[in-house]
Amino acid sequence: MRNTFNITRNIDWITIGIYALMVTIGWINIYAAVYNPEEVKSMFDFSLNSGKQLFWIGTSGIIIVILFVIDYKAYDSLAYVIYWFVILVLLGTLLLASPIKGSRSWLVITETIRLQPAEFAKFATALAVSKFMSSINLQQQNWKDQAKLAALTLLPPAIIILQNETGSALVFAAFTLAFFREGMSPLILIIGAAGVAIFILTLIIPQWYLTGIFTVLMGAYLWFNFYKVKRYLFSFIGVWAVIVAMIFSVNYFIEEVLQTHQQNRIKVLVDPEIDPQGVGWNVRQSKIAIGSGGFQGKGFLEGTQTKFNFVPEQSTDFIFCTVGEEHGWIGSLILISLFVGLLLRIVFIAERQRSVFGRTYGYCVASIIFFHFLVNIGMTIGLAPVVGIPLPFFSYGGSSLWSFTILLFILLAIDAHRKLDLRR
Repeated sequence: MRNTFNITRNIDWITIGIYALMVTIGWINIYAAVYNPEEVKSMFDFSLNSGKQLFWIGTSGIIIVILFVIDYKAYDSLAYVIYWFVILVLLGTLLLASPIKGSRSWLVITETIRLQPAEFAKFATALAVSKFMSSINLQQQNWKDQAKLAALTLLPPAIIILQNETGSALVFAAFTLAFFREGMSPLILIIGAAGVAIFILTLIIPQWYLTGIFTVLMGAYLWFNFYKVKRYLFSFIGVWAVIVAMIFSVNYFIEEVLQTHQQNRIKVLVDPEIDPQGVGWNVRQSKIAIGSGGFQGKGFLEGTQTKFNFVPEQSTDFIFCTVGEEHGWIGSLILISLFVGLLLRIVFIAERQRSVFGRTYGYCVASIIFFHFLVNIGMTIGLAPVVGIPLPFFSYGGSSLWSFTILLFILLAIDAHRKLDLRR
């Protein structure tokens, strides 16, 4: 009883409170998203997504209890076992699963219950990379360690891409934020950000104009700082050549590598009015729904865009539309504040860990949730391409809720025992 009391006392109840509030608000908005005024059903009705989500919420509660009961050291010692088990499940899903909407990423348990292993790969990878990084010094590691870390991080998204789930695969880029906290050179983040910026600029500015702009800017810098950079002249020219190569490879990548629906999503991001009745429909209707909510919103179950199903997938990927339309700017602010509060709390928890494993895992959790939050809301307001990423704890879906619950509560279980873990 004494150990149980101590564990209960050390649990971070603030984070659990935020989690419970987010899940509850999400469930209410899922009901609002599927509400039909012509055929009113209870939000507990299992034929509705809200009723099904209640099942996933209840089972998530059971998972939470199990995660706290398990010896917290098991998350460290079994990290690789969990990782490779999920890899095998991903491969099995790729080879054996039937295609659903063009993707081989779902395991069908029953007619109404399906699981997506790609969601669980996130916490499995977070455990594995945290385990690996706790055994090395990221600032002093050699190229072999770097290759191993890259392989651990990139293997799951590589399989997920083969399953035709590009959106889920993109989430793994968020791990670089955790690596940066543990000593990874900021140059990698700078190069990555520069690559994204060049990609976006290439979509907006014609290739030859953009090449000329970069050439003039870099030439001017070289002219006025020649004596400082003359030792690195060939490297400077090499950087210029890489930038030009990137500029002229973007169109090839879009037209020859990406699939048609992926090309359309990028085109809509650049020009939202390109096809308002076709590929631009989702984003256009999403922005209309959010904008129509005004300051206070139209009221619970009063969203017209929601009632008439103008926005597809509104209870999953576009759940933020329901919040914006029915609860307006105030409701949107509350939702965003909850995420900001949760993320700050997770970072606080990560920083107070006494082990590298716990700290790294905490930053992995924060990075994954932040990426989902940023991209999901970004795509509903037209600032990011539509890539099918759910909003954590709000979007309908058992795999999503289970995976984020496991991701978060493994951290809380580790944190509850932090005073017992003296490893540095």
